[in-house]
Amino acid sequence: MNKRWKPNVTVAAVIERDFDGVRKFLLVEEQTRDGLRLNNPAGHLDPGESPLQGCVRETLEETAFHFTPTALVGVYLSRFERIQPGHAEPLDVTYLRFTFCGELGAHETERVLDVGIVRALWLSMDEIRATTPMHRSPLLLSCLEDYLAGKRYPLDLINTDPSVLLPK
Repeated sequence: MNKRWKPNVTVAAVIERDFDGVRKFLLVEEQTRDGLRLNNPAGHLDPGESPLQGCVRETLEETAFHFTPTALVGVYLSRFERIQPGHAEPLDVTYLRFTFCGELGAHETERVLDVGIVRALWLSMDEIRATTPMHRSPLLLSCLEDYLAGKRYPLDLINTDPSVLLPK
């Protein structure tokens, strides 16, 4: 049987803010099938949108903050197996993640967060490293470490053909 490999395309935001001289990063606490987990504001790319548009949308839906990407931090590939109740074989899952950094915009205080998101919170790198067992993905820390290392790539590195943006 010939299987075509189809990784899940996701987008994520690295958003930093200074709190009285302490660098903190915006994360989300979310309810998952594995319990309460921490992640960057992130999610799946939807049909009809570019990675940039997806990142802006996901950040707003998960944190109620507007976000303007200014640079690509990196492109990440990860893979894991998920146990499927009632199945002998685990599900093989691969994620291709585009991570952006940028400018934090206005906060919509009355906005209801996405289903499963418990809250948005600001944590320092020490706090994030101390909560590694709660990370939804190893990519959370990888993206932040790359950001702290100064990795930034121009947004025009990512090209979205206009055919993607056309309504179907």
